Amino acid sequence: MTLAELIAQARTALDTAIANRRTEQDALVALRSDENLTEEQVRAQIERRDAADAEVTRRQQALIELEAEQAREEELAALQARTTPAAQVPRGPAYDQVARVGQEERTYRPDQDRRGAAFERDVASAFLGDYAAQGRLARHMQEEHVERGDQLRGDGQQQRAAGTGAFAGLVVPQYLTDMYAPAAAAKRPFADVCRPHQMPAQGMVVNLSRVTTESDVDVQASENTAVAEQDMDDTLLSFNVQTAAGQQTLSRQAVERGAGVEAVVLDDLFRRYATNLDGKLLNQATTGLTNVANAVAYTDASPTAAELYPKVIEGLSNVEAALLDLASGDNVAVMHSRRWYWMQNAMGSTWPLITQPGIVAQTLGANYAEAYGRGVRGVLPNGTPVIVDNNIATNLGAGTNEDEVYLVDRQECHLWEDPDAPMYIRAEQAKAASLGVLMVVYGYFAYTHQRYAHAQKVAGTGLVTPTFTGA
Repeated sequence: MTLAELIAQARTALDTAIANRRTEQDALVALRSDENLTEEQVRAQIERRDAADAEVTRRQQALIELEAEQAREEELAALQARTTPAAQVPRGPAYDQVARVGQEERTYRPDQDRRGAAFERDVASAFLGDYAAQGRLARHMQEEHVERGDQLRGDGQQQRAAGTGAFAGLVVPQYLTDMYAPAAAAKRPFADVCRPHQMPAQGMVVNLSRVTTESDVDVQASENTAVAEQDMDDTLLSFNVQTAAGQQTLSRQAVERGAGVEAVVLDDLFRRYATNLDGKLLNQATTGLTNVANAVAYTDASPTAAELYPKVIEGLSNVEAALLDLASGDNVAVMHSRRWYWMQNAMGSTWPLITQPGIVAQTLGANYAEAYGRGVRGVLPNGTPVIVDNNIATNLGAGTNEDEVYLVDRQECHLWEDPDAPMYIRAEQAKAASLGVLMVVYGYFAYTHQRYAHAQKVAGTGLVTPTFTGA
């Protein structure tokens, strides 16, 4: 097999290794967007990615060595063609001390590129797998060893121990793509505790029947007299199937020449999708939780957590009164993180008179120390789980500085979603004329908190921006 064939084989192997490495990196980015991932899964995927990375390095080094060998062979062949017969060579320094590139032009010439831009481009391109750039850099190193070998070696044999700090302008910065910092998102804490349903296969409106006029039962006045009767009637509850969608147009250069760009953009679109859906469940006009919940007013110029708690209990009482025998008892309190931490900040000398299962006496509930968006954050003194959701508005009220605390039976907060949502469209033809790649994320959803008018919210001036005083 010739040297040229070996180089072609090495290039194919390197291309395969790079494609495998990108696949493993994209899989790692996608895995990190999964809320249910474990540390072991992430560690295993990082190990697979690192193994693929090591294979790329090994294949790249093998190719560089072969191309350097080819460049050296070509250089020697050209040098041999120009060599003066040995009998006419004047006595002087040893051959390896006077050898020069000769009349061939240097790979990088200062008269043509004074700032070295071509060299810098080739360094960056070689890192991204450009074989031609790697070959030019290999030839350049051979030229440097021929012309300045005595400067590149300390004692004629070993290289000097110069660190990267000595060549700050030549050390190419590396981008840690596996540690990229995604934009933070509130995501979907409330949506994740709603009662889930699978989206119907067809239609853009969901209809439910609600019995609004019930039957009647009463004591019979006397024997053989008419018993109580009342005609039942229902009312149709209709709500729309909505489409949440977002798009991003990337240049083909970013997709094909970048490291994990497509996966990063897709991850961010998924985050925005989750945040938008959850925000609609809480804040959408007419149907959002803030607009259907019955208000429990808490008005106080100097609010305290000890005063807020009875309002929460009042709201929970109203939830059960609205549902009666249909109450599941699976109640949750949904609040902003600033309200949850404000309640933890409070100190007091009193405690509930009636103890609750699993709650330590003399405390205002318990904090489970869970991270944001990982489910129940803690429980209130009566055992009600707390969901922290920063999609809750904090600009409510006359002073535009209030938030709200929602109290619901989660089994009566219904959410229909497609099991495959959000879905992803990657369209190349639409933006082909500008070398663009269109990425679209979308999904269908429908929801209602109104099957029964049970939802409650604590609202008012007592829920202004909290001050952390310990009171």
